[in-house]
Amino acid sequence: MKYQIINAAISLNGNNILDEINFLITENSHIGLVGKNGAGKTTLLKSLINNELLEEGIEDEPFKIIKIGNFSIGYLEQITFNDETRNLKEEIELSYKEIIDVSLKLDKLVVQMENDTSEKTIKLYTELLDKFEKLGGYTYQKEYETMLKKFGFTKEDKNKKIGDFSGGERTKIAFLKLLLSKPDILFLDEPTNHLDIEAIIWLENYLKNYKKAFVVVSHDRMFLNNIVNTIYDISYKRVTKYVGNYESFERQRKENYEKNLKDYERQQKEIARLRSLYEKFRFKPSKSSMALSKLHMIERMELIEKPRRIDEKTFKMKLNKMERSGKMVLTCKDLVIGYNNSLGKINLEINEGNKIGIIGANGTGKSTLLKTINGLIKPLSGSVTYGYHVNIGYFDQNLKMNDENNTILEEFKSVYKMILDSEAKSALGAFLFSGEDVNKKVSVLSGGEKVRLELCKLLYAKPNFLVLDEPTNHMDLIGKNQLENILETYKGTIIFVSHDRYFIKKIASSLIVFENNEIKYYNYNYEDYLAKYKALEEKEKKNTNYTKINKKDNNNELKKALNKIEKEITKLEEKKKLLNEELFNPDNYNNFQKCRELKENIDKISLELEDLENEWVKLSEEM
Repeated sequence: MKYQIINAAISLNGNNILDEINFLITENSHIGLVGKNGAGKTTLLKSLINNELLEEGIEDEPFKIIKIGNFSIGYLEQITFNDETRNLKEEIELSYKEIIDVSLKLDKLVVQMENDTSEKTIKLYTELLDKFEKLGGYTYQKEYETMLKKFGFTKEDKNKKIGDFSGGERTKIAFLKLLLSKPDILFLDEPTNHLDIEAIIWLENYLKNYKKAFVVVSHDRMFLNNIVNTIYDISYKRVTKYVGNYESFERQRKENYEKNLKDYERQQKEIARLRSLYEKFRFKPSKSSMALSKLHMIERMELIEKPRRIDEKTFKMKLNKMERSGKMVLTCKDLVIGYNNSLGKINLEINEGNKIGIIGANGTGKSTLLKTINGLIKPLSGSVTYGYHVNIGYFDQNLKMNDENNTILEEFKSVYKMILDSEAKSALGAFLFSGEDVNKKVSVLSGGEKVRLELCKLLYAKPNFLVLDEPTNHMDLIGKNQLENILETYKGTIIFVSHDRYFIKKIASSLIVFENNEIKYYNYNYEDYLAKYKALEEKEKKNTNYTKINKKDNNNELKKALNKIEKEITKLEEKKKLLNEELFNPDNYNNFQKCRELKENIDKISLELEDLENEWVKLSEEM
């Protein structure tokens, strides 16, 4: 399979979006597409799906689209369901239509074989049974059960009608169906948006092991770093390819820029030297031919283009010129949060300078805790007490503006009514709203632009206590880096919710974790939390039947466990082989009850073999 775009460009409404596009997707391509907000990532993604937007680029090579092989494409654009009265289980099982059809045919053949024992029928049954196994007929239910669980769906949800799910839940269902369809090329636009950390980690592992190709647009650095083997970067209307993961891309991009700049400067220095010699000797008869040769040397040079700086333009804010709070910023005593029912209870004391990250599954109450702290929701019981001189700055992930019909300038001044236009424009300019941009309507702003406007409104007041609910949603990679730099040096207090693991790792010095229907406080950072969590998982693994390992001789015990499993696998495979031989023995064709029992035993052994093989893989990896 090969899909290649050579020397393409994209224009929309007379504006050049991208001038140089060279893009290659092969069978095992795991591609990350990165660039600033507004650079054209989503437009390029859509152009790879539908080539109508592509036109001739600016390079000398002819514009071409090369497609080799009959490959399928998967992309989640509009959320539509043909029948919203279907329940979740029925909707998901549509992705396994081929497996279910084969299963139904097998059942019909078993009934048919009670009266028809011809060689043709037996052969068809054998072929279908083989096809069923190859398609994953024994494992598909486990596959989608795992997916549903990781994406936050309960057992009860399986019988719920599609029409009864929320918009966000319907998006996740459509996304799951896309993954389960396993297209040859999977196109994903910000797939981690609105997923909790557990779901992100599951998706990360799923894509890391995806046997086919995918192209993903994402601003999640850790996610990209763990799943891609190629990065295409959009900058200055060009698409540049880098081999490797995200960290490798950042390093290569910096090294390439520095090398190209040195080459350019070296050549410019040489050109200046040659020109100087030419000017010095061109009027001297004895030296004029030598002088002219210097000019010819310049003409014969392949001129090096001056490299453009890495585009790192982003918002700016000096945040530490604020009034300090007292030592104690906030105390939560026996605080029970929730609307009608309790989502958890917490006792917490936040001191000046604390930077606390909140993590947990979606719907567990993280945003509710922030709203309760901020006084937007009343606690069910308990109390929230502020210290002296605490000035809160609250960032709402829903980005609700005072009036969507306001211009950017009017929206800013709706918060700071007494400020002069010149001061307001200066503040907005620091967040990249300059010139006529301030007259844009809030309603037409992108998610990333709304985040910048909300941060500008929030940070202009120089709060000493920041309460942030998903501040990095919709933010590009450069913006995230800048916000991290601001918050790392911030002398005030922060409590925040985020699903961005890199952001949490950089900012949080302690954690509040919503887990197992409890709210727990951990006085250590995210890396320590992960280390302890991983250690706990390893401990649980070692309690399984095949992993009771003696610490003194870990390797030997693992080998023994592996040998034991291998023997059981060999034994079951031999048993399965004998049952198959018996099933297709002509002497048994007329004994329909026996044939059915043999088939049930074969199916049961196949499932046992799958479990043993999974256990064997786990132990092998551990060893």
